[in-house]
Amino acid sequence: VFQLIIFFIVAITIQKDFNPEILLPHAPDSPIIEGDKPRTFIVEVDRRGWITIGRAVLSESHLRKMIRGRFNKYGEFPVLIRGDWRTQHRHVRRIMDICSEEGIWRVSFVAIQEKKT
Repeated sequence: VFQLIIFFIVAITIQKDFNPEILLPHAPDSPIIEGDKPRTFIVEVDRRGWITIGRAVLSESHLRKMIRGRFNKYGEFPVLIRGDWRTQHRHVRRIMDICSEEGIWRVSFVAIQEKKT
């Protein structure tokens, strides 16, 4: 029972670990991508270009090590990039380059899809 309680506390914490300062771009005609699969790796880029995962700021080398380790353990996995609409493209491009250099080709972007009426 104690282990289940810990599991649910961690699971709830993970769900709330998105950076609230990131303002996602609007893309009303974009397809819906399911990012809740267990193997999905979510990387955030704020408007200053800081790379974060679960509110922990990472350097490019640390991100590369995380992706390489995960790739060695699971093989290819999808990556979702939550980029602030105010960030410069070069910051997002750094993450894309790291993913491709480490053998990850399934990279998608998170945006807000407004409901169609």
